[in-house]
Amino acid sequence: MFTGIVEELGTVRTITPVATGANLTIAATTVLEDTQIGESISVNGCCLTVVTLNDGYYAVDVVEETLKMTCLGSLQVGDRVNLERSVRLADRLGGHLVQGHVDGVGTLISREPALDGSLVVRFDAPAEVLRYVVYKGSIAVDGISLTVAAIDATSFSIALIPHTQDVTTLGFRQPGDKVNLEVDIIAKYVETLLAPAIPAEK
Repeated sequence: MFTGIVEELGTVRTITPVATGANLTIAATTVLEDTQIGESISVNGCCLTVVTLNDGYYAVDVVEETLKMTCLGSLQVGDRVNLERSVRLADRLGGHLVQGHVDGVGTLISREPALDGSLVVRFDAPAEVLRYVVYKGSIAVDGISLTVAAIDATSFSIALIPHTQDVTTLGFRQPGDKVNLEVDIIAKYVETLLAPAIPAEK
């Protein structure tokens, strides 16, 4: 479980194909301070298990299903990635509850500077993701906990403050770039709980 508050921008060092999956090594410092093999680190919003630890970098295995469901398969050596260690029970929940289980892939459509210094960024999203997105609700974009500022039939927008621009990949993502999307888990739980009470359509 994560909070969507990015701790560090890491750098992809190597990508090694392994059968239908891949092994990635990622250069990092902050997220490695108290991490052990077997623990989880969110990489652009994907919960991945640390399989090797070294001085200044670590390795993760990415299975075929993860490559299919996320945009991790498009990473290249040298790319920057958002990193966050899993939350501890004593931590502040600065964002929202993020599982690291990507629901779909969206595309950055536009970046528009606002007068207050923020950046309004719009993303398209698959219909099966967008149905859970609500105005002023939470969504994780590449693992970043963000508040929905606007929504229409095919897309949603968020407003990035300068700090978020400086410390996450959204500061340099451009139109056409793919992003991992995870909706608020509470919406999915509510839907599941209410489903038996909703009459089936005739």
